[in-house]
Amino acid sequence: MKGHGKRYKAVAEKVEHLKRYPVAQAMELVKQTSKAKFDESIDLSICLGVDAKQSDQMVRGSALLPHGTGKSVRVLVFAKGEKADEAKAAGAEFIGAEELVEKIKGGWTDFEKAIATPDMMAKIGSIAKILGPRGLMPNPKTGTVTMEVGKAVQEQKKGKVDFRIEKSAIVHAPIGKASFTAIQLKENFEVLMDQIMKQKPAAAKGIYVQRITVSSTMGPGIKIDISEYQSQARG
Repeated sequence: MKGHGKRYKAVAEKVEHLKRYPVAQAMELVKQTSKAKFDESIDLSICLGVDAKQSDQMVRGSALLPHGTGKSVRVLVFAKGEKADEAKAAGAEFIGAEELVEKIKGGWTDFEKAIATPDMMAKIGSIAKILGPRGLMPNPKTGTVTMEVGKAVQEQKKGKVDFRIEKSAIVHAPIGKASFTAIQLKENFEVLMDQIMKQKPAAAKGIYVQRITVSSTMGPGIKIDISEYQSQARG
């Protein structure tokens, strides 16, 4: 473990690196290995057996975590008129139309989630190259292009997590904070995995879920027993 400090080495000794832990035990262990002075994020890395370069094997969706992510989320809504009022009532921090598009063109991206009504998408197209790489582009598949903007804002505030497979065929997603109970982390994990299982592409061949690792921001990776999910995928 060259390059790691004493604190990391001390907590890493609690993890058997070749072992695949049952979910409940993994969540207990990830809390035990979260020893930073701040409330560390608990994150999943899920390696999937798909070819991420193929459009028909894209894995993308969202999950409303029952216990949220533990993070406050600043929401921007592209909308006008009544829908703008609806977004404001739901708690969106930034609401507008063309003026927000121009502001983003100027380099401003001080928000975590973006929602848009369908009629605004033509205008947002001009900033897709700015929003896309940052994971901020509204998309119907994640429920962020919708006429139900109030509901969408509330879901984001409550802890809705958007996930999308990377070129390396890995999905990265948060499931909470170190301050959460192991039960809360487990329940968030199960909801997220349920949605990822539902997104299995018909074109995907072989083993769908290949590896799952959970870790805290500063802690070691803990491998999770994936036999349950491999069984589901075959079924």
